[in-house]
This record gives sequence, structure tokens and C-alpha cells, in this order.
Amino acid sequence: MKLIIAEKPSQAQALAGPFSKVKKLKGYYEIPPQEFFPEGAYLTWCVGHLLELVPPKDYKPEWEKWKLETLPMMPDRFRYKVSPSKWDQFQTIKKLAFEPGVTEIIGATDAGREGELIYKSLLLNMNCRKPVKRLWISSLTKKAVLDGFKNLKEGQETLPVFFEAYSRACADWLVGLNTTRAYTLLMQKKGIRETFPTGRVMTPTVALVVKREHEIEKFKPEPFFEVIGSFDVNGKKYSGKWHDKSSSRLKTKDLAEEIKRRTENQFSSVNSIKKERKEYHPPMLFNLSALQAKANQVYKYSPERTLNITSDLYLKKVVSYPRSDSPYITEEEAKMMPGILKQLGDLEEYKHLLPSPKRSLIGNPRFVNAAKVSDHYAIIPTENVANPAKLSRDERNIYDLIVRSVIAAHYDKAIMDTTTIVTKVNERDEFISKGKVIIQEGWRKVLFENKKKEAKKEDDENTLLPDLTEADKGRVENVAIREGKTQPPKRYTLGSLVTLMKTAGKTIEDEELSKVLEQVQGLGTEATRSSIIKKIEELDYIRVEKNQVFATEKAKGLIAAIGEESILTSAETTAVWEQRLREIGRGKADAKQFMELTRKMTEKVISDAIAGAASWKVENIPLSKTAEPIGKCPYCGKEIIYIKRNDFYGCSGYKEGCKFSISGKIARKKLSAAQVKRLLEKGETTKLKGFKSKQGKPFAAALTLNKETGKIEFKM
Repeated sequence: MKLIIAEKPSQAQALAGPFSKVKKLKGYYEIPPQEFFPEGAYLTWCVGHLLELVPPKDYKPEWEKWKLETLPMMPDRFRYKVSPSKWDQFQTIKKLAFEPGVTEIIGATDAGREGELIYKSLLLNMNCRKPVKRLWISSLTKKAVLDGFKNLKEGQETLPVFFEAYSRACADWLVGLNTTRAYTLLMQKKGIRETFPTGRVMTPTVALVVKREHEIEKFKPEPFFEVIGSFDVNGKKYSGKWHDKSSSRLKTKDLAEEIKRRTENQFSSVNSIKKERKEYHPPMLFNLSALQAKANQVYKYSPERTLNITSDLYLKKVVSYPRSDSPYITEEEAKMMPGILKQLGDLEEYKHLLPSPKRSLIGNPRFVNAAKVSDHYAIIPTENVANPAKLSRDERNIYDLIVRSVIAAHYDKAIMDTTTIVTKVNERDEFISKGKVIIQEGWRKVLFENKKKEAKKEDDENTLLPDLTEADKGRVENVAIREGKTQPPKRYTLGSLVTLMKTAGKTIEDEELSKVLEQVQGLGTEATRSSIIKKIEELDYIRVEKNQVFATEKAKGLIAAIGEESILTSAETTAVWEQRLREIGRGKADAKQFMELTRKMTEKVISDAIAGAASWKVENIPLSKTAEPIGKCPYCGKEIIYIKRNDFYGCSGYKEGCKFSISGKIARKKLSAAQVKRLLEKGETTKLKGFKSKQGKPFAAALTLNKETGKIEFKM
């Protein structure tokens, strides 16, 4: 008999779907004997990460209190423990794993480093030494699941991916916990009563936003003037912008007026005509970062919202695995595309776009390249084609983006002619006119359809110019002066911040998304970037207004203290770490060596912080505002107060070392002071509505206070 371990209940349900006569029991499914499981199988699930790295106090009692003299904390060996709220499910899995009839374990968590960490750390913690196989799939359709069970990997084959995930978790513990304590304690000596969480990926991301904030603050707008001439050449009319060799912008109005006076009502001649033909290939397929950036651009969805929606579509088996970092597919997926396009062509939304000019992508290296597919291929629709009318609005929007990217890949390239005309007035002043003409629409028909904003932008850029020849003579009909001001750097949007993390801080203006999708060293991974952005917003390092990202005073104070040249704020250094982790996952780098470098880096950051703290200027960080006491701390008896700025209820005895706190928002539900007061007094709230799971599904539960762990738990 075999034991299959999935990552979450919904995934387990999808994996059970293709099999017959499956019986659902408490905490697992029972699959009776059949083709893939001659002796039957148990199919159970984790609830995300069942295990967590133990806190500092579990290594050494003196590490419980926050003190500079105990830093850096360097465990000899990192240990995991079961999350208290997930103990029951852990016991269910453990009982099944040690059933005498179970002879093999199949890891069926998400095919990636976090999925690998979830089930392998679980087996290690249980000291389960039974043979292990690995299910590695990118889709939950019946065909993908059955093919996956037919072609299981050996457990040893994906062991490097586990080392990658384990190294990442331990490195984040070392850097995050040590530097958070160091900067928080040093800030307290400056009179700032705040917690300053820092991290290997989080802090460089905050630094990028702060850097842009400073650029905007320091920017001083300068006026400029442009001279626009309108010309008539034998009845053919067009306009152009005056320019010299360096620029078309003039610093003074007097100079613009002078140009206007000497060119108005004068003779003109066409000095040169240059035509350039450009070809534009279809954009590459979506990986997660590109999809998040596009969805934010078009629908203003936050990166997290896009990931949640796409994950729901994945669980509905209509798109492939969402946390992909590759914009490529293999030939196997390319072979399935004609069938998928045929089904899409039967839908009202896409029948006018299909059949496409190209029936197959096989042999097209722009999209099909197995060497550039790592854990997962690009995000594409599966053979279970969805009727958009049966999806929610959000699901329909994301599904449409994914579908159109695939249809566009089967279209011809777009071809445009760009014409540049230089008109001379009195053989002295030159005016430039530019225009574009679409020669072949190609894939643009698919992606620019019904996009009014894009259409207007295209109209502005595609000015039609008359058919002229060099040396044509004419007159200046009118000359106008246009006044403007230089603009500060643009604020990052949530979508462009994801792209910025992907490119390790290298900004790409007006980027063609396909160019960003190449595998590059970046901050975080496809799976973590949206959660990092959400976290720095919750920590009050950024605020988001109308999709624009602002750095807070708290963030500016922290980065000023750390320093823009610090290893901790360096996007490039963090990107190199991420690349090294990827190499560990491919068996090309040593995990022990990586951890040793991380230890040395942590020591240096802390010693630099202590040495430089005397020169910090942090007066601009506003103190947290506190409300009236809510109740008594269950550990030290001091008052619990609401810290509005960070949205949590904390113990006023923090200076004496008490770290008890309750988040002001749990599972996306805002807690009232009355609810927290009852929780403190009685150890349990009444049943509360309004919680949401990670998948966005609402649920109701009471909250209980586990006095042994200090954590808030759900009572369903």
C-alpha cells in the first residue's frame, strides 16, 4: 500500500478525482486497489507548512529576551517543530506513514522548492525511512495526474531541491531574526518605540522603494518650451517639432519666441525622409511575475490577488501551475496546443480570432525550449477549456489574459513602418516629424482588441504623414509654442515593483514584457514576491494609494540607519544569493558553504549596525500612537495597548522583555478592541464571521489563546 501526501485539502481532492470508488475519511482519502495502486493507497494532505523552524528560545533560554549582547544567534543545527494549530493533521499523517501495510511514500505537494520542503521535512521530523517517490506535475487535469503517477520520480532525484528550500528557510531565520532584533534594539536606544522587521529579501525591496522616494523628493521641476511648426507642401499638410542636435526643448521662452519670429510665414523644404521597417514578434508566454505585472497594468490587481485568482483557476484544472518562473513550454505542451485552440475557437469570446494563422508552435524556439523550463513551464490554459461565462469576473479577466497570450503566440509578427521627415526653414531651422504606419497587424489583433487606452496611445504614436519627396518646397502655415515642465521619476506601481524585484532593481522603462521574462537573478522567487510586497505594506514600510507605492517615514528611517551601501540593502547581493540557492537546487552548489557565507554576512551586518548606530539620524520616524489599555497581559500582567501604526495589540512591558502581542488583523479580518478584550479575559472569543482562507474563501470560527505557545488559534 502507498501513502500519498498532498500539500493542501483542495489539491488532495483534485488528485483523488481520477480514481474510482475513493472513500473520504477524517484527514485522508482511501483509494481501493486499482491500476496505479494494486494494493490501494491512502491520500492525505498537509495544511501548508505543518512544521516551522523553532524559535530562538528553543535553542538557548537566554535567546528568548531581546538583548544586543546575545547577537548574533547562531544555532549549530536548525530544528523544526509541528505548528500547534496543525497538530491533529500531523498525527493523522504520522499514523498513516507508520501503518505496517504502507510500504512507500509518494510526495505529491506542489512541484517546487517549498512543496519539497513541506513533505520531506515532515518525513525527517517523523523519522520515517520508508522508500519515497515524487509526483512532479504542472497541471491537475485527469491526464496530467495519471501521467504523473505513471512517471514518478525517485525521491533522491529531487533531494537538491529540498536542500535549496531548507537553506533558504535557515538563511531567512539567521538574517531576519538577528537583524530585526539588532535594528529594533538600537532604534529603542534612540527613543523609537517600534519593531523594525528586516530580512534577506524584504529589506532590499524596501530600499528600492525608498531610493525612488528620495529621487522624487529631490526632484526640482524645470520649465521648458517647444516650438511646433505646421507646414503646407502643395496642399499636403503636416506638423513638426523644432530641434537642434541635442534636444527639442528650450530653457527660455525668449529663445522660443525668437525661433517663432524667424520661422513664421517662411519658406520650407523637405530636407530628408527616412523610412524604417520594424518587426515585432509576439510577446512571450506568461510566467507569474509577468502575469502579475500585466494584471496590475490592465486591471489594477495586486500581485497577491493575481496569484490567488490564478491558483483558484489551477485548482479548477483550467490553467497550469501558477508559480512558474519560465515563459517557455516543452514540445509535449506544444503538441496539445492545437486541441486547446480548437476548443477555444468554439467559444463566443475567441471564435473570431481562431483558427490562428499558425496551427502549431513546435519548432518555434521563442516559445518552445525545454532547456529553459525549470520546475514548471509557462502558465497556459489546459485541455479542460473553461467557458468564461461560468467563471467569476476576476477569474474571467485572468483567464482571458492567459488565453490571449497563447493565441497571440500562434499569430504572425506585427510589422510597422516608421517615417522621419526633417523639414528645414530658411536653410537654418530644422523641424522633425515622425509617424508610424501598421503594415501587418499580426498578433496585435489579439492583444490590443477592445483596449481603449492602448488604442489611444497607438493613435498618438501612429500619426499619418503625407507622401512627400526630398526637396519638396512649401511654406510654414503656423508656429506655436508649447510650454511644459520636466517630470519627476514615476512612482512604482504594484505591478512594476514585481518587475523591479524580478530584475534585481534594474528599471526597464516601457519594457516589452517578453524581455523581462527571461530567467534573471532577482529578489525572491515567483512564489514569494507578492507575499513580500504584502508583508512590507503590513509592516508600514510602504503604503499603496491608487496602485502607486509610497515609502513611509518608518521605511526611510530604517534604510537611512542601515545605509544604502549595506549588504542588507543591496539588491544585487540578494540576487546573487537567490542565484546560489537555485544552483543548490540543481545540485551545482554546496548548501553548507552557502550557510557559512550567510552566517558571516549576518555577523558583519550586526557589527556594522552597532558600530554605526551613534551617527543615525532617525528623528523623523513618528512614534506609534497608542490607545487606551485593552486588558492585562496573560504572561506578565502589564497593560495590553493597541499600537495603531503597526495595527497590533502589544504588551506595555516590552522593555522588560515581554513580547506577547496579538495582530490587529487575522486571516484578513480586522479585530475590534472588544473582541481582543474578551480573548484576553476569557481565553476565547465568540464565533466570529469574516475570516478568509489563503484562497480567499470566507469562514467563521472562534479565536482561542494558547497560553503555552502565546499564539492565537482557530476553533472551528
